[in-house]
Amino acid sequence: MKKFKYIQDIDDWLDPMSFEEFWYAVEPFDLVLQDRDHCAEQIAGGEVAEDTVLSVLKYMARRELTDRQGLKRRPVTPWLQLVESH
Repeated sequence: MKKFKYIQDIDDWLDPMSFEEFWYAVEPFDLVLQDRDHCAEQIAGGEVAEDTVLSVLKYMARRELTDRQGLKRRPVTPWLQLVESH
C-alpha cells in the first residue's frame, strides 16, 4: 500500500487518474466513498458529469488518506539567492 509524506503527494498521485484508474488505485486503501455503481449510474444517466463525480471522489479520498496518515502540507520554503559581496 502506498504511503504518502505530504498532502500534495496525494494530489500528485490522484490528479492524472481517470474514473476507472481511480477505482483500481484506491481499492487497497478500503476508503469510505460513494458506491461505485451509483456513481457510474449518475454519469451514464447524465445526472452528473464524469469530471464532477471524479473531482468529488478524489477530494473524499484525499481527505480520508490525509486523516489516516496524519499528513500535513509540504512546507513552503522561499527561494534564496546567495550573492557575492563586491
